[in-house]
Amino acid sequence: MSLGFAIDRGGTFTDVIVFKPDSDVRVLKVLSVDPANYSDAPTEAIRQALEVETGKSIARGVPLPTENIAWIRMGTTVATNALLERKGERVGLLVTKGFKDLLFIGNQSRPKIFEFNIQIPEVLYEDVIEVSERILIHEQVKLLDNSNTRIETATNGCDVVVETSLDEQELREKLLILKAAGIRSVAVLFLHSFIYPNHELQAGKIAQSLGFHHVSLSHQVMPMIKAVPRGFTVSADAYLTPKIIEYLDGFKAGFQDLSKTSVNFMQSDGGLCRMDKFFGSRAILSGPAGGVVGIARTAYDEKDGRPVIGFDMGGTSTDVCRYSGVLEHVMETTTAGVTIQAPQLDIRTVAAGGGSRLFFRNGLFVVGPESASAHPGPVCYRKNGYLTVTDANLVLGRILPEYFPRIFGPNADKMLDREAAYEEMSKLTREINAFVAGDENSAKKFYTPEEVALGFIAVANEEMCRPIRTLTQSRGFDPSVHSLASFGGAGGQHACSVARVLGIEKVRIHKYASLLSAYGIALADVVDEVQKPFHIPYIQENFENIRQQFLEMKNQAKSRLMSQGFSENSIDFNYFMHMRYEKTDSAIMISSDFEDLAKFENVFRETYRREFGFVLEDRTIIIDDLRIRAVAKSNCHVEKVIEKKSTDSPPKVALTTQVYFKEGKISTNVYLLNEMKAGETIDGPALLIDKNSTIVIEPKSHVIITNEGNIEMTVERNIEQDLSTQVDPIRLAIFSNRFMSIAEQMGRVLQRTAISTNIKERLDFSCALFAPDGGLIANAPHIPVHLGGMQYTVKFQIDHLGLENIRDGDVFLANHPLAGGCHLPDFTVITPVFFKTSKTPVFFIANRGHHADIGGLVPGSMPPNATHINQEGAAFISFKLVENGVFQEKALIEALEAPGKVAGCSGARNIPDNLADLNAQIAANRKGISLVTNLIEEYSLDVVHAYMNHIQNTAELAVREMLKRFGNYSKILEASDFMDDGTEIKLRIEIDEKDGSAIFDFTGTGPESLSSCNAPRAVTMSAITYCLRCLVAKDIPLNNGCLAPITIIIPPGTILSPSETAPVVAGNVLTSQRLCDVIFRAFDCVAASQGCMNNLVFGDEKVGYYETIAGGAGAGEGFDGRSGVHTHMTNTRITDPEILESRYPVILREWKLREKSGGGGKWKGGDGVIRSLQFTRNLTMSLLTERRALQPYGLKGGENGQRGLNTLKKSGTGRVVNIGSKISMEIGTGDILTINTPGGGGYGKV
Repeated sequence: MSLGFAIDRGGTFTDVIVFKPDSDVRVLKVLSVDPANYSDAPTEAIRQALEVETGKSIARGVPLPTENIAWIRMGTTVATNALLERKGERVGLLVTKGFKDLLFIGNQSRPKIFEFNIQIPEVLYEDVIEVSERILIHEQVKLLDNSNTRIETATNGCDVVVETSLDEQELREKLLILKAAGIRSVAVLFLHSFIYPNHELQAGKIAQSLGFHHVSLSHQVMPMIKAVPRGFTVSADAYLTPKIIEYLDGFKAGFQDLSKTSVNFMQSDGGLCRMDKFFGSRAILSGPAGGVVGIARTAYDEKDGRPVIGFDMGGTSTDVCRYSGVLEHVMETTTAGVTIQAPQLDIRTVAAGGGSRLFFRNGLFVVGPESASAHPGPVCYRKNGYLTVTDANLVLGRILPEYFPRIFGPNADKMLDREAAYEEMSKLTREINAFVAGDENSAKKFYTPEEVALGFIAVANEEMCRPIRTLTQSRGFDPSVHSLASFGGAGGQHACSVARVLGIEKVRIHKYASLLSAYGIALADVVDEVQKPFHIPYIQENFENIRQQFLEMKNQAKSRLMSQGFSENSIDFNYFMHMRYEKTDSAIMISSDFEDLAKFENVFRETYRREFGFVLEDRTIIIDDLRIRAVAKSNCHVEKVIEKKSTDSPPKVALTTQVYFKEGKISTNVYLLNEMKAGETIDGPALLIDKNSTIVIEPKSHVIITNEGNIEMTVERNIEQDLSTQVDPIRLAIFSNRFMSIAEQMGRVLQRTAISTNIKERLDFSCALFAPDGGLIANAPHIPVHLGGMQYTVKFQIDHLGLENIRDGDVFLANHPLAGGCHLPDFTVITPVFFKTSKTPVFFIANRGHHADIGGLVPGSMPPNATHINQEGAAFISFKLVENGVFQEKALIEALEAPGKVAGCSGARNIPDNLADLNAQIAANRKGISLVTNLIEEYSLDVVHAYMNHIQNTAELAVREMLKRFGNYSKILEASDFMDDGTEIKLRIEIDEKDGSAIFDFTGTGPESLSSCNAPRAVTMSAITYCLRCLVAKDIPLNNGCLAPITIIIPPGTILSPSETAPVVAGNVLTSQRLCDVIFRAFDCVAASQGCMNNLVFGDEKVGYYETIAGGAGAGEGFDGRSGVHTHMTNTRITDPEILESRYPVILREWKLREKSGGGGKWKGGDGVIRSLQFTRNLTMSLLTERRALQPYGLKGGENGQRGLNTLKKSGTGRVVNIGSKISMEIGTGDILTINTPGGGGYGKV
């Protein structure tokens, strides 16, 4: 007897499918952790199966015989759990000198922009060693004096400068100190090692010679550009691989001899690998990857070619994926806060599962993201748990306790407790009905517990649809043309509803749906991959070189697979090029025909046009990497057919029960899957149960059992019948989700379609949906300084043009402060939405993006020395970017060149990039129009407009409640702070604690500035909106309602209400931060953060670059401020060092935390950073910074943070000078700029 074992070791259960020689299978589940009975779940499962199949007793704890084991294939969460629980190996990081905090700072953005206590997962290494070594890109530094260095050829054919060779003796001494501390695993990350690995190889050999057990080299783990994600990946590899090796050694020890048994493990890319090739960075999605392969092999029909959406709903989260004939890979994902750069299946996760908790907040039904977890679990688990989605399904009768394992209660022998779940749902129902009774906008409809439970299920379904829409709509695919393949323990309870919400007609559920990851692992292929950095133009002259590289890589992969026993004929090869347009960052992994390399260009352009909406006809295509994926087919199993029905009689009904649906409580038949025959059909409503899951078949749905015993469901499309416009809390939550989803998907389209680093990489943009009067409905939380301010741009266009003069097919561009702009580089693109025969817009869609250069005094259009707005670049008050569907390119170019007519100024310096980004902004708005039109068609215009108002009322209510709480303590709040030039910003807040309204009065604020620190009114609105949202401290809709309770007084002629010609570029990026400092000081809630964005711009006629730089966050009650992070009104990312040095004439000499710059106190302020750049040719450089004279304040006795400092070290003389906070100057070749950013204030006395 020869058995095969497919195993998915999950967090709670280990699923096992045993494949027998006669094509029959056995299925079993064991607890993943049960130390009282066994040490390893997969080994125990194999032991149990061998006992049953051989009839021989095998004692626990002794090595298992292997003569009856043909193969073992396993997916495991060992790596994932170690990452989530931070239980990996102790790791030391070796990094290029000057970059010891590179991974701590990361991309400098914060994951949740409205939280004072900024939570970013800690780095995986315990200690860091800075290594004296440095490689530079020759093309960018050739004007520097390199006489004492040597030039070598990198692996991609480019020249590099070996500026500093590795100091081996110094490294040995430092490694011995690391070893003495007990660290045995090392990760090595040197800049540009992905193309010049020599120094990493040297360091690796030294570490191994000194006895380190594991060494991970970044260029071997993932040879791709971008030091930060590569650094995270190599750290994860060093952190996880020793734990995997430890697990594998223990696993092997459980068997007598595995040398003749094929043992493979599932990798994150959906391919199997040999046990000795299974390592940390490729193991993180090991389990979920099996599910994707499972739906690819069982739910996709090559004949009809209908793409499939995989829907895997578990206890704490839901994973979704897409399959259309090939496994879709991404090269960068984030798991447990760690960015991993490696080929991985494109799996999206949302924090909504069976264990997601249920809340009612500010009139909204809220599902998650908090989870009840396994302990204490849902209420029905009998552990004093929380009300969850599982409880809601139990209340509705969709889970039958008698068909659920009796594993609950103190002795783990009780059924699920439906009565307790119903009682908790009843309590929440009473709370909801009390709120409805007091809401003047409600229909005064009072709910039953069943209606509330159904409402929460509807909200949970909408939450789970969001990642599916992201995976499809934002990439140009229509979800309704897909099939939905449901799997996972809870998926069957929701699949029918989710399909109906998305307009999907076909749902496929495999008979092993609850074990589909294990089944997919059995069906997966063994793969071997080779990847090489390339970084050369895709041109005919390079084709022969490409072919040679592919052939070398092919032979490497082939020989490794053949050494595992696969014949050459059984191996297929997939060829990939990682391609992008020159000067862009959106590389796409393209697969095509090796025999005809010209086809790669066609596939690239087709893919680019579908995902981004356009192609760049005259732009050179760059190949970043070449990749080979060698696939050895498994062919391990063909599904057996089951018994066919012999008569036309209906299938056997196990019992009849009462189940609550939208139509009410309905008598519902229950069927058992193991009793169903091929060809039998079921009409909904019904429940179809097997021993591991329940499938809910809703009314107007139809199921047929396939020849293999799988389930195919047809779902009737949803036609909304309820057109009521009065507020319903359930529908309110659904519309809140849908409105925000529109803004989020617009953002994804804009990021993907833009060409500039500012929008695509730094994410300096925002997208939003607006009411017919211009009021904000939903603003995706992108850049805080844009929040709330964009609506004034939309309202201006309405007032300026008149609604009746705005036409379908028109698109407007504005950036001037008169038109609601915040500063000129931020271009706002506004598109009206018309529906059917409407004479005026029914909505407006808009987005705002930062353009790298729009002309003016200096490259980058951020002039510190401007005294008139005309010197800051091209200005647009109400420009028709598109008229009657025609892009007004000629007039636009003339307007972008117009600043050149101003004395001392230039027109926009890179107009092709301006045009490309504006086209991307138009495309993002088109996506928004499509989505909002779909919403109107689904619900009707009256209903959507009604909920537009209701959702604004919800935000208003949340802000009023927050103000009432503050008003109970103090009705008058006052604060002031100063700009570095001495200008005071003064605020008095009067709170009416009865109705929760407030007056924000800025009387006493200093006068308009001659410099560009003037902040247009829109900036003040954005700052107030942001601060109010932070103070609410709950997830609420972000819209016009936030400002409804607020009256704002800004006297004319101040720095917050400048004249029409005043320069404003710094007001948006500096004064906005001081506004936050003043508002938060008034509320006495958090110490000042760095109070600055630290704007750096440099360039010439050929190149332009802009960045904002992190600093320290302020501390508060119970938490230290985060170091090296962006705070308050910005959240833009920093350019990766390797991208920076590869594309711009600059060397990043130092990038680390500025230690002890945060203010002291009971809770310490976060540290600022030190960023030092050496320029490699003559350029114009501009700085706009603050807090160089006045320190960020501490609070409640906490100390102030340190002020910032900007210095310049002149090449040749070595003279170091303080250049002040705001300056525009010529920089010489070799000059070094060092920016020390401020720290955050401390909180509380020590």
